[in-house]
Amino acid sequence: MSLKEHDKHIVDIVKEISPSVVSIAISKELPTMRGSLSDSLFGSFAPPRETEKTKVGGGSGFIVHPDGLVLTNKHVVIDPDAAYTVITGDDTEYPAKVLSRDPVNDIAVLKIEGKNLPVAPMGDSKKIQLGQTVLAIGNALGMFSNTVSKGIVSGLARSIAAALGSGEHMEELRGVIQTDVAINQGNSGGPLIDLDGNVIAINTAVIYGAQNIGFSIPINWAKQDVKDILEHGRIRRPYIGLTYIMLSKEAQKKYALVTDHGALVARDHLPGSVAVIPGSPADKAGIRENDIITDVNGDPLTEKMTLTEALQAFAVGEAVKLSVIRNEKPMHVSLTLKERTA
Repeated sequence: MSLKEHDKHIVDIVKEISPSVVSIAISKELPTMRGSLSDSLFGSFAPPRETEKTKVGGGSGFIVHPDGLVLTNKHVVIDPDAAYTVITGDDTEYPAKVLSRDPVNDIAVLKIEGKNLPVAPMGDSKKIQLGQTVLAIGNALGMFSNTVSKGIVSGLARSIAAALGSGEHMEELRGVIQTDVAINQGNSGGPLIDLDGNVIAINTAVIYGAQNIGFSIPINWAKQDVKDILEHGRIRRPYIGLTYIMLSKEAQKKYALVTDHGALVARDHLPGSVAVIPGSPADKAGIRENDIITDVNGDPLTEKMTLTEALQAFAVGEAVKLSVIRNEKPMHVSLTLKERTA
């Protein structure tokens, strides 16, 4: 393929998928200046403050069902008190309802009232290759809708800590895709697209101060969420009920462990935390703190295949078999996964 043909191919992809990419406006009822002035003059005896709907942020998303299902990031629509508006490429505005927020991944599904809407085709994130060319489309800086940027896949199966919303709560994102695509504030929730014109990931985070280091969530995780919405009306995630640390060769040497892979059942750093939640599937199955879970249904756990990621391959209510090391002795434990709530 010549350079001219290559460029035309990319232009055709952008033309095809852009109608399904949307901007998401975030609004809240905030006090007006008039109300604030009254408060300052009258103090505690001030009349009720006047409010008006004010735009407080924005993000991106893309339509995945012709009847108006829209995928975006959970952190874009994290505020339950905000109002959300989806704006399509032709400037049509739709009030949006948050149908469900994924309790595990930075994914949310919105619903707008529409029929026969343009849909972004979803690909297979398992086929992503290091170095392949990818495109990002989104509402850059909350000002420039359908901004297109191009780059390559720079890394696979990364783990990062990202802030959810404007608060200080941090959430660990495991198994995300690293790219050098220019992703700016407002691009969150927009699609990462391969040269077949399929969405392979959802753009979710950047490292500020770095040169084009961005991260995206594999689309296969979102496809399961969409399936759950269509079948159950909400996102359903399997729940085991424990906290863990993924092991490595360095951890094995440091703590003199019998294995260099697996999930060490351990409490986190928060006060009053427990390693195994009482009444959870793990608790009922007899999992204990300091156990090491090495395999799920025979598939080994590694730094790139964590326990959380392995469990996402199973459905709520499904039975799984865990290989466990306790006091340096191997054993097997079976349990039934429950539904995890947000």
